[in-house]
Amino acid sequence: MRARTGSRPSSGVGMLLVPATVLLTVLVAFPAQAASTAAPAQRRLNTLGCAAGPADGTIGTWTRAAIVRFQAANRLEQKGSLTTATRSRLYAARPVRCDRRPVVASGKGRRIVVSQRQNYVWLVRAGGGVAAQGGMIDNPGVLRSGRYRTGSHCGRAGRVRDNRDPSGRLRLHNFVRFAPCGVGFHQVPQRRSDGTQIHSDRLLGTDYRASHGCLRVSRALSQRIWRFARPGTRVVVVRH
Repeated sequence: MRARTGSRPSSGVGMLLVPATVLLTVLVAFPAQAASTAAPAQRRLNTLGCAAGPADGTIGTWTRAAIVRFQAANRLEQKGSLTTATRSRLYAARPVRCDRRPVVASGKGRRIVVSQRQNYVWLVRAGGGVAAQGGMIDNPGVLRSGRYRTGSHCGRAGRVRDNRDPSGRLRLHNFVRFAPCGVGFHQVPQRRSDGTQIHSDRLLGTDYRASHGCLRVSRALSQRIWRFARPGTRVVVVRH
């Protein structure tokens, strides 16, 4: 039947006929359902060393970064959301932990291994055991995959305990150089004005930030790298 002149579209009539109680139920139920599934996931992520923060049912940046770390460790697409594949792996019998991961293929011997896909670093002893590991922030557009050595490059010191950025406003603590000319490992930069970091350690192990070329790590891992890296220590950077 043709609509009468001046009548409203049928879709508008349909919307007006939806009872207010139904709309209220829908609006309330969806957030409640999301919180009920997010909180257990946060607890599970924390159990697996992914640092998801409080299990409050809120999927903010803190939790999204933890999800990315879990997805990276378990070779899933790094979306930062609880996809079906992520949930399945998260509650599986033996998922890979975020803080204890197998070293990616990188040869043998004493070395520092960097996975740009996982945003992760391993310090590997001569016998193959892992001395330390942790997340990092890098910039693959500057640092290419390949083999490097720690030490002086381009006439610059190989190690600087209290290095600074070109502006002089940031402290690059425990700087260990390994690639020409200015690329090295260091703690997440700190503002010299007040000592605060330019971003939280919570973002390490993700692509939520990008460095100017260096590898930013936590203070604890920067200290381990400082002690582990002798002059000429191999650094293997891989994409996978």
